[in-house]
Amino acid sequence: MTTVMGCITDDFTGATDLASQLARSGVKVSLRIGLPASRPANTAPIEIIALKIRNAPANEAVSQARSALQWLRKAGAQRFFWKYCSTFDSTEDGNIGTVAEALMDELDAAQTIYCPAFPENGRSVYMGNLFVGQQLLDESPMRHHPLTPMRDSNLMRLLEPQVTRPVALIDRTTVARGPDAIRGALEGLQTQGIAHVVLDAVTNTDLELIAQACCSMPLLTGGSAIASPLPRFCLKCGLLSHEKSRKPTRPPAPAGKPKTVVLSGSCSAMTQKQVRAYRARGVPCLQLDPLELAEDGPVAAVGWLKLQDLTQAPLVYATTDAETVRDAQEELGVTRAGDLVEHALAACAQAALEVGARRFIVAGGETSGAVTRALGVTRMEIGEEIAPGVPWTFARTGGRAIALALKSGNFGAESFFTDAQKKLDAA
Repeated sequence: MTTVMGCITDDFTGATDLASQLARSGVKVSLRIGLPASRPANTAPIEIIALKIRNAPANEAVSQARSALQWLRKAGAQRFFWKYCSTFDSTEDGNIGTVAEALMDELDAAQTIYCPAFPENGRSVYMGNLFVGQQLLDESPMRHHPLTPMRDSNLMRLLEPQVTRPVALIDRTTVARGPDAIRGALEGLQTQGIAHVVLDAVTNTDLELIAQACCSMPLLTGGSAIASPLPRFCLKCGLLSHEKSRKPTRPPAPAGKPKTVVLSGSCSAMTQKQVRAYRARGVPCLQLDPLELAEDGPVAAVGWLKLQDLTQAPLVYATTDAETVRDAQEELGVTRAGDLVEHALAACAQAALEVGARRFIVAGGETSGAVTRALGVTRMEIGEEIAPGVPWTFARTGGRAIALALKSGNFGAESFFTDAQKKLDAA
């Protein structure tokens, strides 16, 4: 089957988020973990390549994104989407604008848009400023993010240091006037040499209007919500073929009570609440300490996990408050502190798989990347959503069928870890 839409994401939770949004259209979506090792074969109309490049050095991020783009073009893709977090997680050096500009060069695209809004999860853009709920981004808990602290809410100011061409805004007044007004504004900006355009969006209707106006552009960028309407417009213009609505993939049926493990590396405000709520249920829990991991590695954590009854879905977590994270980073360095936690949670995932776990609930983008790689997963099928932007996914590794829920830090309700298990049990 020929691929029409090719998507590249900067982390693995973002990839499952995007896949769940696109799968709502009924068009088949394929999610590949990491750069595919072989030439395109057995591809879907919509292909997603999940990379782990959000915090990679800019040159490495660009190189991987270009390789992913080349694979997608060989698969036949004609439209491309660069997906990043709805909180615009990045540094002054990139990688959001840096990668976008590199992809533009590869596609000879004179202009692209940036729209991280995700109204269902409380992310909106107004006058170029990103809000998380009712708070500006730099006033939200994202200002304390351990890897990408967001200390400015203005997307143009965040984007400008990452790109070499001019940046501008199309505000909500224009967006609300509809697709023709948006296209006219884009054309006017292009005549002025503006290559990078931020668009306001505060409702799903705004996203619909933007997607309709921009669906013919070779490259779009944003959060998953702006991508959600794109398959429908591709169907209308004939790029995608109509097909019967497909039901979400059903999970593999476990023999007896399923063995599950919950692994949490995110330190976001919501994940902290989710960990507290799950601990309050009395399930077996183990908290990781980066300083102890630096001394002894993950041996103790792995040993503890192997002794647990996995039908009780034990939790292994490094989730903690911002002050504790900073203390560990000051002692170990930012990169090493994160690497130690990722390595330990990945080792726990491998150990859980060996002793029969077939369901993995993972919180945090970096953690999800480490765990998915450790499990040897290369391709996923998309199941039902647990919460907006968080579906169950299904894969095979070493001949074993497994289910994974990969959650971005701030997504989901406080009861998410329990919600995820109930959703799969009811499927």
